[in-house]
Amino acid sequence: MAASDQLRFHEFDEAADLLAATPDATTTSVSERQSHVALDVGSSYDENEEGDESDKTELLSGQKQPPSFWTFEYYQAFFDVDTYQVLDRIKGSLLPLPGKNFVRHYLRNNPDLYGPFWICTTLVFTLAISGNLSNFLEKHGNTSFRYSPQFHKVTIAGVAIYCYAGLVPLALWGYLQWRKGVCLNVASYTLLETVCVYGYSLSVYIPASVLWLIPVSWLQWLLIATAMTLSGSVLVLTFWPLIRLDSRAATLAALTIVLALHALLAVGCKLYFFQKPVYAVPLHSAHTKAPGGAQLLTASHPRLNSSMTTPLRF
Repeated sequence: MAASDQLRFHEFDEAADLLAATPDATTTSVSERQSHVALDVGSSYDENEEGDESDKTELLSGQKQPPSFWTFEYYQAFFDVDTYQVLDRIKGSLLPLPGKNFVRHYLRNNPDLYGPFWICTTLVFTLAISGNLSNFLEKHGNTSFRYSPQFHKVTIAGVAIYCYAGLVPLALWGYLQWRKGVCLNVASYTLLETVCVYGYSLSVYIPASVLWLIPVSWLQWLLIATAMTLSGSVLVLTFWPLIRLDSRAATLAALTIVLALHALLAVGCKLYFFQKPVYAVPLHSAHTKAPGGAQLLTASHPRLNSSMTTPLRF
């Protein structure tokens, strides 16, 4: 009996009092509430679906406006890459293979500025720090040497690297655009793709600049030649399909200028940041007596066979 009483419907006194106080009030059942909730969810879903369909329609029709130049979304597309893509592009720049175009096989219509920016920044600090360490190691044995950090090398390295990675691709892109208008056979990449190729091509100089600390002249020049060969191969394999259909003179001129500027950057960095210090060679002096009574000061260099004599009267 107790279980059957619990299963029966009971009237609550508070609800009865509220209904008695407001006889005109209406009540809603659970089924009505569920129907109202279903209608609200359905209407919101319809609105979201209409918004998605409108976005798809704009994308398919090409009517969606691109982000403004002054907005963050405009520059966000330049850094829309992940770590695996950046590492794959760095590997492609370190090991260029014949027949593999860097733009077609690695960029794949998705160039970025994230990798080139950090490669150039890392190279700037690597050159400056390695140059300071090289100067310290070369002069460490000199007793009169007092080490002072050369912070101006960071500025010089930054100006050299960023100007090369920005101005040279801009000039090459402008040249290809001009030749494209003159000769119909010449093609061209976008400016972003050209800058991206140049930025990734500098990645090989980062380990090379660290290995330049080894104080062996022939090894340093061998590392320079290796880095220039690998880095220059990336540029040649990438831009050769664009300029080979041009006239012979224009093709040779463009290819020579590209490789010459690339070699000038490498050799210039080596000669400036890793130059050996020049030491003052001491002169050995000796006093001799002249036949006329004058005292002569003889200054001789240890590596010279002849000596210079200067008569000094005391």
